[in-house]
Formats: sequence, structure tokens, C-alpha cells
Amino acid sequence: MDRRREELERKKNKLAELRRAREDRRNAAAAESQKKDSRETITSRDRQDLDDLISSLVGDSIPSSSSASSVAGDLSASVASLGSAAPAPSDAGPGADAAAPAAAAESNRYRPVLSTEDFVILDVPPKERVMYTKESQTVDTAIGADEPQNEATSPLADKAANDIPTPPQEPSPEKEIPKPRVLSDEERRFLFQSEHFIEFIDRSSKLVERALTDKFDLLRDYTLTEDNSSENNSGKGVKAIRAFYDDKWSKNRTVMDVGWSPKYPELLLAAYNKNAAAIHEPDGLVILWNLHLPDRPEFVFHSQSDVTAAIFSEFHPNLVIGGTYSGQVLIWDTRAKNLPVLKTPLSSTGHTHPVYSMTMVGTQNAHNIVTASTDGLVCSWQVDMLAQPQEMLELVHPTHGKSDEIAVTTLGFPANETGTFWVGTEEGNVYQANRYDRAGSKGGINPLDTYVGHHGMVTGLHFHPQVGFSDLFLTSSVDWTVKLWRTKNVSKTTIAAQQLSPIHSFEESDDYVYDVRWSPSHPAVFGCVDGTGRFDVYDLNQETEVPTVSTLVGSGKALNKLQWDAEGRKAAIGSSDGQLYVYDVGELAQPDAEAAQLFQKTVTEIVASGHRD
Repeated sequence: MDRRREELERKKNKLAELRRAREDRRNAAAAESQKKDSRETITSRDRQDLDDLISSLVGDSIPSSSSASSVAGDLSASVASLGSAAPAPSDAGPGADAAAPAAAAESNRYRPVLSTEDFVILDVPPKERVMYTKESQTVDTAIGADEPQNEATSPLADKAANDIPTPPQEPSPEKEIPKPRVLSDEERRFLFQSEHFIEFIDRSSKLVERALTDKFDLLRDYTLTEDNSSENNSGKGVKAIRAFYDDKWSKNRTVMDVGWSPKYPELLLAAYNKNAAAIHEPDGLVILWNLHLPDRPEFVFHSQSDVTAAIFSEFHPNLVIGGTYSGQVLIWDTRAKNLPVLKTPLSSTGHTHPVYSMTMVGTQNAHNIVTASTDGLVCSWQVDMLAQPQEMLELVHPTHGKSDEIAVTTLGFPANETGTFWVGTEEGNVYQANRYDRAGSKGGINPLDTYVGHHGMVTGLHFHPQVGFSDLFLTSSVDWTVKLWRTKNVSKTTIAAQQLSPIHSFEESDDYVYDVRWSPSHPAVFGCVDGTGRFDVYDLNQETEVPTVSTLVGSGKALNKLQWDAEGRKAAIGSSDGQLYVYDVGELAQPDAEAAQLFQKTVTEIVASGHRD
């Protein structure tokens, strides 16, 4: 019932609305008719006024019309008669003929509708036209002369420009800066563990640490005449400037080799053996340290075996070459990851015994890596191909009792020499060998010439880096001595076997001497390190018996390796406790103009005194 009642109510409301709409239409129609009647009334009144105006102008000659339609008909007839070629005679008389054309012209005239508008008159000067001529560009004008005032900059133009109303400028809406979105814990964890984020943080933090480590005085006053700098590397003593050690990588390891980068003087490497306490870490490491980054390494390279020797490539600054205890030769790239990019196979085609010595010989366009292992095998490799050696040379000596093999511990090439080299052995002797067959000798060991002087294993061998003294080389041994040798001329053929003795022996060490190196800058200076932790520097132009400077390095642990930088001013020293030290030798690395001549004289005196003995 309620639904039926609601439906009836809706129908009643709809009928009421229809009635109201019909009533509104009826009222609108009545209002429209009333307006029409009022307009007709106004129109009839206007017609009456028009008739009165015409009667006053024409006069009584034209009878007045009782209706507006007759007047309109007469006016239209008169207008039509004006268009004919000859006017028809009219019964109204001459007055009517003269007034009819005037009335018709008045009715057909266009009456414009006028209105008022507001205009703003602006006095804008014309655009200046600049004409260039040769005279105007070259004529000289006096400074301070009165110049004609430009029309564009006249006061009237300024006033007119100020009178121009400027439209109001709406303030530009400010750009809303979006608020940073807060990452969730899962997103942050994923971001922190991503490879790109870790590389970015590692690279950025290294740059910041390098900048903070730089000791350049930003507040230095160059107007002061007195030098108040606290750093003074002058003097004949050596000074420790860096000690590199990392708890994660250097702990329980021994530095097996050190070297300087030939291109970046701040970079140096250190090769490490196995950490017996950490079985999950790599057995061997090569770490690149930066003098401007003392607290952590620049690069860390991994190896599956102890790294016993390592060098920078002289012709590829991004490559690091290493020899391992397993006999493999590895190449790492600083542009790649931690693992080697190339390595030799573990097979009989290469080394199968530890590689303790390696060097690079040749030029930029033709160079090789020469390695020697303790089984007497010397191999030559190309940098871009380590699948098999380019050359293999087995060093044997017929006078050995148990085995013909020679256990090579170190080797060295004279300056600018690529075919002839010398090797130090475990037995203490030094032998000369050839890579190729040559006139009067074959490739391999020269069995007739034996350099005898040491009573223990030879630990280091280094030729003089300057060409004028390339026939001199130094050796170190576990017999606590360092010996100076002069090579025999290899062009002379030896008929009978002979033993060659050193020209001088340095016997000031109290323990094993593990390495010895000539200075690359001073011809008479060399350094050596021993098992007591002492670093000795000799200047043979001053003293030939005792070291010029002797210092205790670090905590007194045994020092294994020594390497000078290219300038001969800094020395990198590797320790048995995993420490890598860098020392500055000061004025000892700076030779005077007569240092070479004086050293030549010193060598002559040493040789003469040896012959007398």
C-alpha cells in the first residue's frame, strides 16, 4: 500500500508540474502579445508624425492621406518615377515636381550610428637606423666631446615610456619541491648491498681520503721571507714517511716482493704469501698501496697460491704480473676485478716449481716476461698470451754431482741487454747464461765461467742501472755478506773453465742479507736489508767498508725485499710481519756533477786493491 501511495503522489506532483508549465507558457504568450501591441502603437504614432512633417514641407498641394499606407504608396511611386528615363507629367503642379526627389533622397540616405570610445595616444620615437661607413669607423673622436643627444634617449621619449601603462604582472606560482620519499628497511638493505652503491662508496671515500691525506698547507703565506715549515727532508739521514698495514689482508702474512709503478709515482705493490690462520681467505695476495691513502689499500688482487714475485708492467701501467709458489704466472688488471685476467696453465708446458724471480725485457713494441723457477727452467712469455711460453730454456751444469739442474733463486739482465743474463743459485754460485745461441756459445748456462764467492744461497742480484757501469752487479746472500762483481766480457771466448771472484765484499751485517739494490739516481749508492731489521745505505764515494747510513726499520723484524722508486729518493721495504715501509733517503739520492767520475775512480781503486790482496 505504501508503494502504491507513493506512486500516486509522484503522479500528482508530475501533473501539477505540467499545469504550472502550461500556465507559464500562457503567461509568456500574453506578455509577448502585449509588447507587440505597444510596438504597433508606437509605430502608428511615428507614422502620424511623419505625415505631419511631410505636410509641413510640401504644403497643401498634396492632399493629406488618411492612412499611412497611401503616403507610403505615393512615396514609392515617386521614387520609382525618378529611375525612369523621362519623368512623367504630374497633376500636382511644379512645386510637387521639385519636392519629390528631395524627399526620396532623404529617405534613402544612410544614417550612421555613432558611439564614443576612449583612446590612449602614445608618443613612441621611431626606431633608430644605424648606418656604417668607412669614414665613421675610422674617424677619431676626442675624449669628452659633446655628442648629439640620441632621439631614443630624449626626455620626451623617457616621459612617454613612463606614461605607458604597464599591465599588472601576475606572480608566478612557485614550484613545489617534491619531498623525498623515505625508503623502507628492505629497500635500504637492497640498496646498501648493490654492486653500484658499493663501488660508488669505495671510489668516493678513496678520493676524500686522498684529499685529506695531502699535507699541502692551504694557509701558507707566500709574502713571508722566513720558512717556518716543520717538514725538512734535507740532511744525510733517512726518514720514515709511510707504513702500510691492513688488519684484514696483511695479518699473519709475509711480504715476498715489492715494486713501484713506472707511471704513477705514488703507487707501489707488495706480494704476500699464505695466511695459515685464515683458511677461507686467498692463499696469495698482491696489494697496491697509495702514498696518499695510508689507511687502506688501493687495489687487492687474489691468487690461489702464494705470490712469490710481482712486478708492474713497464709498458702497460694497468697490468700487474706475478709469479706463484705453484709455478703459475698471473696477470691482473686494475680495470677488472680482484681475480687475474690471464694465467698460465698448471701443466708441463710451463713452470711446475716456485717462481722466485721475474723481469720484463725489451721495448715498447717488442717485449717479453722472463721468469725463472727453482728447477732451473727459464721461460719467456708474451703479455697477451700465457697459454704456453714463447721460449723455454733449461739451465743445467755438468759439474753438479746429484743433478744437472740449477736451482735458480734470482736473475738479472744488464742495462740494454735482452739476450744475456746472470742467475744466482741455492748453492751460492752465480752463472752467466744466454737465451739464444750466439757466436762461440750455445743457449743456456756457460759452464766454463763460474762466479764463486758466497757460501750460502744467493738471495738478491742486481745490475747497475746506468749504462756506463752496466758491467757491475751486486749480490746478497744468507752468508751475511754483500758482494760487488764485475762481469767478464761475453764476446771473449773461454777455452778452459775458470772461477771469477768478487772485486769487493761488504761484511757489516749481523744476519742474513735478503736483498740489495743500486740507486737509480746516484751511481755510487746502494742499499741492502737484512734479518735484523736494519736498512743500510752505502755511498762508495765516501766509504767502502761501512754503510753511510744504517737505521732500524719498524719493530726489528726481518726485512725481505727492497726497491727504489724511479727518482731514487724513496725506498720501499717489505717486512716478514706483513708491514710495508717507505723511507726517504734525503740528500743521499742527489748526486753532484762529479759523482760518476769519482765512482769510476773508486771502482778502479777497489779493483787494484783486490789484485794486491
